[in-house]
Amino acid sequence: MKLMRIGVDLAKNVFQIHGVDCHELPVWRQRLPRDRWLQTVLEKIESGCEIGMESCGGAHHWARQLQARGFRVKLIAPQFVKPYVKSNKNDANDAEAICEAMSCPTMRFVAIKTIEQQDIQATHRIRAGLIEQRTAKTNQIRGLVTEYGLVAPKELLMLRRAIPCWLEDADNGLTARFRRLLDGLWGDLRALDERVCKLDGEITAIATSEPSAVRLQQLRGVGPMIATALVVALGDARQFANG
Repeated sequence: MKLMRIGVDLAKNVFQIHGVDCHELPVWRQRLPRDRWLQTVLEKIESGCEIGMESCGGAHHWARQLQARGFRVKLIAPQFVKPYVKSNKNDANDAEAICEAMSCPTMRFVAIKTIEQQDIQATHRIRAGLIEQRTAKTNQIRGLVTEYGLVAPKELLMLRRAIPCWLEDADNGLTARFRRLLDGLWGDLRALDERVCKLDGEITAIATSEPSAVRLQQLRGVGPMIATALVVALGDARQFANG
């Protein structure tokens, strides 16, 4: 039994395998526990066998593990696998669909991220989450002070300036209790500002040390944020047809 191609449906605890031979006949269908699947695959397949997975959570990690052992790995976006699912969606059918989708000559594959690129991606995602929290916090502050007859500015910079003034103004009608509450929200907002600023600094540092990001910043209008985001989005450019 020589496997030409296998599709792997990743899950939290159990992975489903679907493998075909050179005649496109299914010769290996198996469910494997997470802690044994990699070793089992390495024992079953030869170096010429291609391995495919959906680009879902954990896929880049496992792709790097397999690449490090000399195997060719292809990641496929879930929306491109879906048309190949022939019947009800389950792990076995998904693995078969992945295996078949890999063989499509016009299939567009997802670039496998390095661990460094995933670090950059995590930095961007955390920063985006903090900005969402900050936006929610400022909207909360605006809504609350409006109920006390104060007009909150829309601009974040102006709101930062207004809050200390409201806290210090003894004649604006705010109660002692609400002043304490507002002061707590003001502290939350400053803490979020500080964390966003720190991550901005990290991204700037990455942009000056990561070679691809440095080259991208030579383009007009591309700064550290865009450059580092592109490094994550594009992955290894050598995987694309035009290099």
